[in-house]
Amino acid sequence: MFKEYNMNQLILPLDMEMKLQKDDIAYAVNELVESIPGEAFTGFLRETGCPAYHPRMMMKILLCAYTQSVFSGRKIEGLLKDSVRMMWLAQGYEPTYRTINRFRVHPEVKELLRQCFVQFRCRLVEEKQIEEEAIFIDGTKLEANANKYTFVWRKAVERYSASLVEKSNQMYEELLEKNIIPEIERESSDELTTNELSNILNKLEDTVQTYDEKIEESDDTEVRKELRSQRKEPKQYRKKFQDFLQRKEKYRIDMAIFGDRNSYSKTDHDATFMRMKEDHMSNGQLKAGYNVQVATEGQYALAYDIYPNPTDTRTLIPFLNLIEKDYFELPEYIVADAGYGSEQNYGDILENRKRTPLITYNQYRKEKTKKYKEDPFNTMNWAYDEEADSYTCPNGRRLGFSHFSKRTDKYGFTREYKAYECDDCSDCPLRSLCTKAQEGNNRKLYINEKWEMHKTIIRAKLSEEKTGSLYGQRKIDVEPVFGFLKANLAFTRFSVRGNDKVKNELGFAFMAVNLRKYTAINNIQASENGKNTRKKASAHQKSVNTRFFCFNLTGCVPASFLLRKNGERAYRKSGCLFRLWNDVENDSAFCWKFV
Repeated sequence: MFKEYNMNQLILPLDMEMKLQKDDIAYAVNELVESIPGEAFTGFLRETGCPAYHPRMMMKILLCAYTQSVFSGRKIEGLLKDSVRMMWLAQGYEPTYRTINRFRVHPEVKELLRQCFVQFRCRLVEEKQIEEEAIFIDGTKLEANANKYTFVWRKAVERYSASLVEKSNQMYEELLEKNIIPEIERESSDELTTNELSNILNKLEDTVQTYDEKIEESDDTEVRKELRSQRKEPKQYRKKFQDFLQRKEKYRIDMAIFGDRNSYSKTDHDATFMRMKEDHMSNGQLKAGYNVQVATEGQYALAYDIYPNPTDTRTLIPFLNLIEKDYFELPEYIVADAGYGSEQNYGDILENRKRTPLITYNQYRKEKTKKYKEDPFNTMNWAYDEEADSYTCPNGRRLGFSHFSKRTDKYGFTREYKAYECDDCSDCPLRSLCTKAQEGNNRKLYINEKWEMHKTIIRAKLSEEKTGSLYGQRKIDVEPVFGFLKANLAFTRFSVRGNDKVKNELGFAFMAVNLRKYTAINNIQASENGKNTRKKASAHQKSVNTRFFCFNLTGCVPASFLLRKNGERAYRKSGCLFRLWNDVENDSAFCWKFV
């Protein structure tokens, strides 16, 4: 015996919400977007043209699509025709892939995504899923939507630019020596500017034009031949200076695109070439990408940003500034790995923000080893005399205070050192083991007291039970977020180009991760409690489930009405029986059938 199946039966259109399960992720998407204040959507209003789709609806379908690992605009358009949850969220609308892609990169979407993260965190706090005691920060690199072989390197551009300056100066001197063009006024003798190259090119054009006129005016073959011979050299110089001018302008644009970076991609100027952990050729090849920074708690992404530099050290301070400005107040503890440990970062957190950094530094684990502690040539193990302000080397010789020293790195941060110098190292038998200084130079020791103080604070904090356990949670809190993003959500490469567009897409991806985890946790809790803790269907769906449909069919007015005990209602007209099936206990969908 088979269940009734007839492709010729009439099925009336139903509310798509009735087809969704009670704990479907579409409800979480709907509740989140509905919690965004209406003021955030005013930037999408326009007074002319065709009315636009509501931004709430567009946000819902994009978030829902990303939770299903669908990132292509065309595939999202297809989901709107096939997916029940997408049909319900869109309420029957079917925007095209062009509309979806334009909305995804709209500048105002940045504020909507920020509101999503703020509202989502507020919900987590209300439901006590996070404790607001600490945030866990880490970074990963994601591949940009750029050609892998369109790289431009700063060092190469600087080398070619220097060669161009040298050649252009040399050729200009040759032009003056051969009296091909008159001397021009220059801003500097070191380098020909773009305007000066353009002036030289114009003068060469005039010279060549003069020869052309003379050739046209002369009727003598020998004279014309001689003039053409004389014109050849200015034409060659003109061609070279045209090339110089084009390259000069290109290098100027390249340096403007670089900014503080060392590389960029021709197909996505905001992407920087970084060494990825996973390579398409499995040989450690560089790819154009972005350094993604995320702050998490409870394995939820609470804030995010992208940066062009491949290392994490210089991303911490601007990322914390962004969190305080746009997302939430920083908690007491800021937890990160050794990639963020630096004097500048420690000082900013301790002194400026009055927070506690639980961030290790590069030598932290090495300093705890027995070999490090017992190494006599390790300067950290040398005896220090506080009164005399001096150190004693393994051979018992004194290193007294010499002077203060300052070093400023290429990013403008200045470090202060105290320099100590040995009285005499000339006849020391341990000299070769202690220092690599040249003969005649004494052993010098540079101590950064502020850095040493920061390391002492970090070691003390990490040795405490509470803060030590907090740091131990870092790997199980922030690392799974990247695993969910790349493995579960399959988001390993951006589909848009440019800083602002990439940041918008990353916001959708991280919020999709959050929604999937949030829905899964609630479903697990509901199954453990034996009941559903999430809100069930909407009031509309509840009302439909408790009563029968009453409506008219086109071309068919019911002549009789039958009510049976098994929950079946029937309308009879002209020998045809229309039955409305309704199983309230199993919460099955309503449908009309020809019998």
